Amino acid sequence: MTTGALVIYPEIAAANATQRDSAARLQEAVGLAQAIGLDVRGAESLTLNKPNPASLIGQGALQRFADFVAENEVGVVVVDAELTPIQQRNLERALDCKAIDRTGLILEIFGERARTKEGQLQVELAALSYQRSRLVRSWTHLERQRGGFGFMGGPGESQLEIDRRLITDRITRLKKELANVTRTRAIQRESRRRVPFPIIALVGYTNAGKSTLFNRLTTAAVLAEDQLFATLDPTLRQLRLPSGREVILSDTVGFISELPPDLIAAFRATLEEVTEADILLHVRDVSNPESGEQKKDVEGILATLGWDTEDNPQVVEVLNKIDLLPPEARNFLENEADRMPSAVLCSAATGEGCDALLALLDAKIEADHRLERYVLPLSDGASIAWLYENGRVVEQADDELQTVISVMLSPADAKRFASRLKRQETAGLTKPRAAQ
Repeated sequence: MTTGALVIYPEIAAANATQRDSAARLQEAVGLAQAIGLDVRGAESLTLNKPNPASLIGQGALQRFADFVAENEVGVVVVDAELTPIQQRNLERALDCKAIDRTGLILEIFGERARTKEGQLQVELAALSYQRSRLVRSWTHLERQRGGFGFMGGPGESQLEIDRRLITDRITRLKKELANVTRTRAIQRESRRRVPFPIIALVGYTNAGKSTLFNRLTTAAVLAEDQLFATLDPTLRQLRLPSGREVILSDTVGFISELPPDLIAAFRATLEEVTEADILLHVRDVSNPESGEQKKDVEGILATLGWDTEDNPQVVEVLNKIDLLPPEARNFLENEADRMPSAVLCSAATGEGCDALLALLDAKIEADHRLERYVLPLSDGASIAWLYENGRVVEQADDELQTVISVMLSPADAKRFASRLKRQETAGLTKPRAAQ
């Protein structure tokens, strides 16, 4: 039976100037609750002049919510804010049902969506770090629904009696296992550097359409649904650009406002794919009224990962879901995009604009290439083919014995080809040289 839920967004009046639209924030919280399979039977924004330190919400509103919980058989109340352990305990007593805050809800979603061993380790580490700060005696009355790190519990199952020392020991073991994951990823990245395909990482707010775009560009079959955090584990695929150049496209976990710090820390090994990327595709849902605020949220998280997005030519804004815009809004956005050299309008759902996006990526990757000229014997067909495969040949002039090739190469590829020439010369096979 589906658990009924009441979603509450407490808007602090004193901080209103820095908060997002309350209706949009409430809708996002409802989407998060639905993403974990809760049956949302009520949702309300609540303006608080001054948060109650004991329960966050005042007594009058608490009584009203308690009546709603009883009348609608609500099993869990989702408070879209950060609750202290005491506030959480008091809310549960007053409402006579379980209460979870925004962090707990996001961790619950991630715990259910993680599919790979790495993802499960990362979520468990974040969840245990969160739980460790909440080990108070009053929690021993709570029941648990699933083994591991669920927060929502169910009747007839064991009580939540987790010893702080046991959690600390488990966290230590998880960190060791994740350290091994980090080393494995470093080895994989080093392997990619030896065959240096440029890495392009998709980033963006959750439900912005990253996975749909990933599938469109790579003909992959990554889960893509109109749902917050539909996909969690990162996926990498090879992509051929219009020039014939090969790149690696990486689909990463979606970001969200107030993403729990423990979760960012736990997922750092995965997010290193973002830090190692040559180009970031910041996918934005421009049909969402909160698109501008979502952009700021994503850029804030990217800043913690070492990416400065302001006027960065290696960051491309993909203005997605233009098919959902009314004509006037679309015309306005097109005029805005004309003044943004690293922005592309597209619809991952229909494919519109994807060709322009691929062409822009080609241009971005070639921007750091330089023109190299080589004199090679005509008999060295393997080296000539290598240049055609890894660079863009601008000109080739042949005579009876040799060829002079002018080719655009990245610094990494130019270094690789120089090493290739050196090995051939050392082996006495040929005496190729770079043209003067």
